[in-house]
Amino acid sequence: MLDTQGPTFQAGVVLGGVGDALGYRKGRWESCTSGQQIQQELSSLGGLGALKLDTENWPLSDRTLMHMTTAEALITGENKHFWCLDDLYRELVRLYVQAMASLQGRAPEPGTVEGCAHLKPDNYLLAWHTPFNEKGSGCGAATKAMCVGMRYWQPERLDNLVEVAIETGRMTHNHPTGFLGSLCTALFASYALQGKPPVRWGRDLMKVIPKAEEYCRKTIRHMAGESKQTRRGIPSSGFLETLSIETPPSPTLPLSEGRAGHMGHDAPMIAYDALLASGSDWSELCKRAMFHGGEGGATGSIAGCLYGLLYGIDQVPSMLYQNLEKRDLLEELGAKLYKAASTEK
Repeated sequence: MLDTQGPTFQAGVVLGGVGDALGYRKGRWESCTSGQQIQQELSSLGGLGALKLDTENWPLSDRTLMHMTTAEALITGENKHFWCLDDLYRELVRLYVQAMASLQGRAPEPGTVEGCAHLKPDNYLLAWHTPFNEKGSGCGAATKAMCVGMRYWQPERLDNLVEVAIETGRMTHNHPTGFLGSLCTALFASYALQGKPPVRWGRDLMKVIPKAEEYCRKTIRHMAGESKQTRRGIPSSGFLETLSIETPPSPTLPLSEGRAGHMGHDAPMIAYDALLASGSDWSELCKRAMFHGGEGGATGSIAGCLYGLLYGIDQVPSMLYQNLEKRDLLEELGAKLYKAASTEK
């Protein structure tokens, strides 16, 4: 199956950037809580079909830059010959801290900034062991983890996916709502590449939750003996209840603290709802995932990436990605993720 998937990997990474740039709109739409206002402004610009994304007016946000940074670490191991996942985590720490400078001027998510401040690239043993953070429940962990699912997309690599998604999330968002968001987007990316119909993703994720809980109990000190904490932030939001339904209901946008998509639990769910409702209709996906009142850049980056992995890029207007900021690098990362995922270790 991988022999035909190289372009799909690239489409996922590139359209994740497109979704981010559209929903972010240089901070203008991301800070707007009125979906109606966003739709009116979009109409005044001539609609989605008239948009031409460029670096100046439609830059990438911190979310795509952190996703790219995560992907870079995942492919670096092919050249540095990482012997174990700990080596990967040390590389991630180094790159995350280094990336902080590039996030200036892009309104980086507070959780990402605070989490990276606790990383210790010069401490070999404790480099990625950050403290539990009550404020680490934001969407930043979820929006940088799709590439983890791309790297470990095969069903037999599930243990790797679970561990790397959780650890990647914990580095910056050490709160269950934060790092389980990264597990969710990584799993959904892998399901897309496996060819699973999106309607099955929620049920299949539910089957993985016990594996994630077991990993957390073994590795997270503050969770020892408190297994309920692993799930506490999520059931209250309806995350797990929604996923447990055999046939998903009509898509809805779960709100979180006044801004839809702001948290690690609802950003993946809004993107997922948008995919379920839109199918392969890119315009409908944008309306639901990028142009709503809330964190459209976050939900757009997740939805755009998953759309690319499912359907490719052919149905997306070329003006949305031809001059996209860092397009060449995004395509390169997609190609290298494909190559890395094709090589068994």
